Amino acid sequence: MTELHITGDPTADHLLSTDPLALLVGMLLDQQIAMETAFEGPRKITERLTAAGATFDAKTLAAYDPEALVELFRETPAVHRYPGSMAARVQSLCAALVDDWNGGASELWTRDDPDGRTLLERLESLPGFGAQKARIFVALLGKQYGVTPDGWRDAAGPYGEEGSYRSVADIVDADSLTRVRETKRAAKAAAKSGKQAKTGAKGA
Repeated sequence: MTELHITGDPTADHLLSTDPLALLVGMLLDQQIAMETAFEGPRKITERLTAAGATFDAKTLAAYDPEALVELFRETPAVHRYPGSMAARVQSLCAALVDDWNGGASELWTRDDPDGRTLLERLESLPGFGAQKARIFVALLGKQYGVTPDGWRDAAGPYGEEGSYRSVADIVDADSLTRVRETKRAAKAAAKSGKQAKTGAKGA
């Protein structure tokens, strides 16, 4: 595993590099906000928990008072643009880790030495992780975190392709961040164009 460079914030990136739960939570938060902001979330949560005399771990977050956790997410700068719903999702994720994985995020990819398909299925079973998010996370683990079980690229689908610049899995510096953003913009534009074409065909 090498040091990740996703957020541009050395402290946040170091936490992502060394704490599997931070990486998993960052992936969960990565929706409807900038990627860098999402992956800075674990650092904000960690610092605020520390200030409150608590630690950043699955057991702590799963048992945390829900209203207090929402307030922690709302502190400026906010962890997410939707602090209430995302605090609840993080808490649900951590509860699942406690119930099924001994509270350890890394057990998802270390317990019983899973292959790529099994890892993907484990991720898809987590609260807040749909098929796309799970595939992106498999790609992130394989490309940057040193987790490369048999079949991981196939499990990650197009996100596992080398040099695809489709997701956070391909961000290693400012240049690659720009390339990923451009790919995402192009994909959205193509999808929008396709919808418009379909609407036009229906109206014809």
